[in-house]
Amino acid sequence: MIISSQDEFDKMREIGRICARALQSMSEALRPGITTRELDEIGRKVLEAAGARSAPELCYQFPGATCISVNEEVAHGIPGDRVIRAGDLVNLDVSAEKDGFFSDTGASFAVGKTTPKITRLLRDGKRACWLGIGEVKADKPLASIGQAIGAFAAKNKYTLIANLASHGIGRSLHEEPAELSTWADPDEDRIMTDGLVFTIEPFLSLGGQWAEDSDTEDDDWTLYSTPKAPTVQFEHTIVVTKNGPIVLTLPD
Repeated sequence: MIISSQDEFDKMREIGRICARALQSMSEALRPGITTRELDEIGRKVLEAAGARSAPELCYQFPGATCISVNEEVAHGIPGDRVIRAGDLVNLDVSAEKDGFFSDTGASFAVGKTTPKITRLLRDGKRACWLGIGEVKADKPLASIGQAIGAFAAKNKYTLIANLASHGIGRSLHEEPAELSTWADPDEDRIMTDGLVFTIEPFLSLGGQWAEDSDTEDDDWTLYSTPKAPTVQFEHTIVVTKNGPIVLTLPD
């Protein structure tokens, strides 16, 4: 989507803030003993109270209002009876629609005490996302985002999940620019234009290269890293301007 009016911008900012509030409420409730279904219901209540609808349910009939991925799960984890335990690595991914506009955000968290390696991974996952955001400006190449994130990952001996990319968003959950790489991509030749809206969401890992489907017959959604490795994701929806990025998915 390319924002062309103040009304469109205001509506995109509203749904961005709603998603951010849902994510914040879920993260504040994250503790040992809570189930992923209970976390999902917290997110759902925030969305519904604001007049928004879960994007995964609306667009893909996903079995939950939000995606909650734990430990070995990289993305699209289904909320259910799984109990969160101390030491778990949890990713919360919230996307929603209101008045025909979509936004998407996510973050990863350690529950209770964790290892120095995971603490560093979480810190650097957030850094990687904001490094990408820092590259956003009208008339710059989209490739600069992936180049910055990729260089940071390589310098700090991380890998990036190579089949989970950022994406355009706005009037639909996924739109142009499609498959926006968060790693250096020599074939990326598109240019950022004023008003363009997309996500930035690197999946930073301690060795994972690829995301693969579950082997479970009753789960067509959850993705796992290959090779198996701790992986974090941080995501924001942003607008390109001539003065740089506007991040839509920050809480009030």
